[in-house]
Amino acid sequence: MRNDVSPIVMQYAAGMVFHRSRRGMRIAAEGMRQGYSGGATKPEIGAAMRYDELKDMIKDAMKAHDKVRLSILRQLHGEIKNIEVDERREATEADVDAMTKRLIKQTKETLEGSVKAGTNEERTETLRTQVAILEDLLPEQLSGDALGELVDATIAELGATTKRDMGKVMGALTKATGGNFDKAAAAKIVGGKLA
Repeated sequence: MRNDVSPIVMQYAAGMVFHRSRRGMRIAAEGMRQGYSGGATKPEIGAAMRYDELKDMIKDAMKAHDKVRLSILRQLHGEIKNIEVDERREATEADVDAMTKRLIKQTKETLEGSVKAGTNEERTETLRTQVAILEDLLPEQLSGDALGELVDATIAELGATTKRDMGKVMGALTKATGGNFDKAAAAKIVGGKLA
């Protein structure tokens, strides 16, 4: 490798998409994702949160100097970026949802440990705030009467009659809602309707 050319330039010249700095990776990924066209696409109305929206939320948190929000949004951004780098594809809305749910689970586990330790109240409060921020990012979960109606329709569609069919019904509910429903309530409703 020539000494007067940076490693990133040489890697571009060699057709490699590896960069030694986070900033370089982000810039290259942005360029590839946007096709060097000079701008991200607008998010669709009524869709689940997209990766572009997450980036905008990070910018807003930076402008507002909201360190707690910025910290957890950057952590989510890093998880999603890992998908793009590892799998060499763009992150989808499903990826954003899955990573958000995964990060909620991890943060809740950390919160439980912090509560049990009881030594750092500030850290515990920060974790509670971060869990609330992440939960706000997810689409609203289906529950109540709407969930009951969907359960009835699913049971009728599948022809489920016995408790043995409960797994099929729950699987169909997961597919129909993308996993965004109150699973405990659904299991109770399904269990009550199947003999």
